[in-house]
Amino acid sequence: MIVGSGDYRYRVNDDWAKLPDGWSFKEVGGIGVDNHDNVYVFNRGVHPMMVFDREGNFLRSWGEGQYPRAHGVHITPDDTMFLTDDGGHFVRKVTLDGKVLLELGVPGKPAPFMSGEPFHRCTHTALSPKGEIYVSDGYGNSRVHKYTPNGKLLLSWGKPGTGEGEFNIVHNICCDADGWVYVADRENHRVQVFDGNGKYETQWNNLHRPCALHCCGGKHPNFIIGELGPGMPVNRKVPNLGPRLSIVDSKGKRIARLGGENGPGIEAGKFLAPHGIALDSRGDIYLGEVGVTDWKTSFPDTPIPPEISVVRCLQKLEKL
Repeated sequence: MIVGSGDYRYRVNDDWAKLPDGWSFKEVGGIGVDNHDNVYVFNRGVHPMMVFDREGNFLRSWGEGQYPRAHGVHITPDDTMFLTDDGGHFVRKVTLDGKVLLELGVPGKPAPFMSGEPFHRCTHTALSPKGEIYVSDGYGNSRVHKYTPNGKLLLSWGKPGTGEGEFNIVHNICCDADGWVYVADRENHRVQVFDGNGKYETQWNNLHRPCALHCCGGKHPNFIIGELGPGMPVNRKVPNLGPRLSIVDSKGKRIARLGGENGPGIEAGKFLAPHGIALDSRGDIYLGEVGVTDWKTSFPDTPIPPEISVVRCLQKLEKL
């Protein structure tokens, strides 16, 4: 199955991951790729972090019992990793084998709902060119927090709303080489762009519930945006709203779109709930989905098929 067009055509490989017998992801919150093209799958099953090589061969797992609800992964150029757990209300900087180097937040102790204090169901992280840490926060806050590399809180911005610098589920975040900060403002159907101190610059519209967000790197990077499909019964079956992947340039102009024309599904070339995106050195896309969480929204009258834990929770899109 081929998706996309022009220079952005991909072959769908939805059985890429070779899981050990009896194992499942349940669903994949985040995904990352290291400098050797090993793939780190942060999932909500019994084994929170599963590691695979580029061909999908299982290498190891770690994190058992330590991560209540996997949400976000960010692997840095020096192969350290930031993990965001929205159920535990914390962010951890770890080595590639899971050793904790830094922890932000107090596991199991959320800040008061919409207080603006870190964290209440934080969602993702990004790094500035200087190594400063940005945290999107998230479901129980409408806030972005900025920390020093060693974990001192510098500033925060954002509040609930629809105006510039306001958020309605701040779901993902990334940063480019010039220090611009990009925030997936999911239920406001936009990506907002800020300078490194939270000053509003612009916004990208014509998106539908942007959920996953990946900066492809370079001086004028492209971005891959995972968009969720309709979330209400009244528009559940409306075509051309996703779920899908959109590829945009550094100004937010769409240059390609993958899927989404005919709604969600488990067939090859369709998506359920794009949630985490990573690229390897060859430009292949690894897509994590939260299809179990989303299933009742998309298919309220249909039981979840048993194969969803593998087929629709992790796909590899191989660049042609």
